[in-house]
Amino acid sequence: MHHFSRAARAARAVRGWIRSAPGTYIWLAILLVTTIVMRQMAPDTLDAFLGDRSTNIHALSTHPFRVLVQSALWIDGGRWLPYAVLYTLFHAPAERWLGTGRWLLVLGTAHIGATYISEGALLWAIRHGHAPVSMVNTLDVGVSYALAGVVAVLTYRIARPWRFGYLAGVLVVYGAPLVTSRTFTDLGHFTSVLIGLACYPVTRDRPGPGWNPLDTLRARNSRSAEKPDSAMR
Repeated sequence: MHHFSRAARAARAVRGWIRSAPGTYIWLAILLVTTIVMRQMAPDTLDAFLGDRSTNIHALSTHPFRVLVQSALWIDGGRWLPYAVLYTLFHAPAERWLGTGRWLLVLGTAHIGATYISEGALLWAIRHGHAPVSMVNTLDVGVSYALAGVVAVLTYRIARPWRFGYLAGVLVVYGAPLVTSRTFTDLGHFTSVLIGLACYPVTRDRPGPGWNPLDTLRARNSRSAEKPDSAMR
């Protein structure tokens, strides 16, 4: 009976968490469906299918709105579970904190801004002979630019001085590839981080103090200390 009640409480907690971040989990559900669809396709068919939804230079110059929306509904590589974890760790807390509207503003700005800046850099490279002309049709789909922007804006959710350590980690994770491999997608990810950090004005009037990991640890230890007493009663 005790185990059943614990399972029921856990189920209620999960449902409550999902309901508190509806945009995150609707998006994640769509990604699950599109990932299943991708796995049913032959490789050649899949490449052509995703190519029609890619935010490459050619598509951005002919039908930008359609590909900017559609490219955010497919996962590059087709691995859904890691994104389920990342969405729960970053998108859901950001949506709960900012509200769905502001969360959408941040991720949309990061997705669109980083796409145009990275593809613009690629166009410059093509025109100056640093990249082949065929890359105007390169495959570029996925949700990672939006994720990087949200990861960055969460810096302002964390209390000082912990936010500076978090920020340093974000800059290293997204900045190191830009230095070592220097692809247009690396530029896009780092640009997304800068856009997320530039979204500070939308965070200023959010209620509640910044998240302090020490407070969380103290609360957890306090609950653990109370359990033996409860069991004795």
